[in-house]
Amino acid sequence: MLEELDIGHKSLNALDALSSLEAAISNAKNNSRVVALKVVHGSGSGAIRRAVRAWGQEQEGRFKAVISGEDYNMFNKEAVMMRSELVDKKDKDFNRKNSGITIFWL
Repeated sequence: MLEELDIGHKSLNALDALSSLEAAISNAKNNSRVVALKVVHGSGSGAIRRAVRAWGQEQEGRFKAVISGEDYNMFNKEAVMMRSELVDKKDKDFNRKNSGITIFWL
């Protein structure tokens, strides 16, 4: 299952957004059905996107991959491998180069 967390449309500051992300990651990792978490951080000023992606890089080794929305396509090996684990492969953001999302492959 690809779970979704929308932190981009809740008027959160970067610190609160990261707190929500950390809680969602913990919950998702405790659910064996969840393969990945799609974080909708929006485009806006880019502050939350930068914070989310920087946090993901700091967590090296904790995830199988952190995939930016711009790279979430059929040409990205990690995106294809992650999607192979999904039962329902329907996702409107796949192949759309959406800079407003980041995928955490658990």
